[in-house]
Amino acid sequence: MGHEVLDEPDVSPDLVARSHSDIARANALFGGTRAVVSRVRALAAHLPDSPLIVDVGAGSGDILDAVCDTLRRTGRRPRPVAVDTAVALAPAVRQRGSFFICGSIFALPLPTACADLVIAAQVVHHFPPDALPTVIAELNRVARHAVLISDLQRSWIAAAGLWLTSFPLGFHPVSRHDGVVSVLRGFAPDELRSAVRQTTGQRAAIHTHLGWRVTADWVPAHA
Repeated sequence: MGHEVLDEPDVSPDLVARSHSDIARANALFGGTRAVVSRVRALAAHLPDSPLIVDVGAGSGDILDAVCDTLRRTGRRPRPVAVDTAVALAPAVRQRGSFFICGSIFALPLPTACADLVIAAQVVHHFPPDALPTVIAELNRVARHAVLISDLQRSWIAAAGLWLTSFPLGFHPVSRHDGVVSVLRGFAPDELRSAVRQTTGQRAAIHTHLGWRVTADWVPAHA
């Protein structure tokens, strides 16, 4: 379904920062943030008072920031950690109050069962289908209480809508291109359910959300 420019290794730091600013706005406007926050509210009761929250592929940290605000409203004191391969995003993440780690989703530089909640939002669709088991297995390995994947539902209607609205919103051309490709590389709910089941043996709770979003969350077997 195409290649995303930001997935290339030689993208300039300025373009990375600019495009992730557009991504943060898209998350806020088109349901990406709401989908994650709604599931975090449901999972909050299973988390300790000071949960370690790891957001893998965190980008500029906008969703992680919203998650922490949500958990604080429940009386918890979240400890946020953002993991991303783009070092250029570290200043934005740190400005939001999160700890930044440069690392790959294929080999997370974190101990097994160290994080109370592991989140991967709008990240998993970046990888080919044969890499999906490795990605899910790493998220599952690091999590202690819960894993939450939130991603896009594959839809030509959503792709067209994003392309059209990106012009009045002033998105960078790369953000427009990558956003459309992202939607077309998204998932059907059953695809995520099956991938989690086959990789971890666990039954994920699957939910669809406004804005063509789909979430899968589950408790790791070692919990």
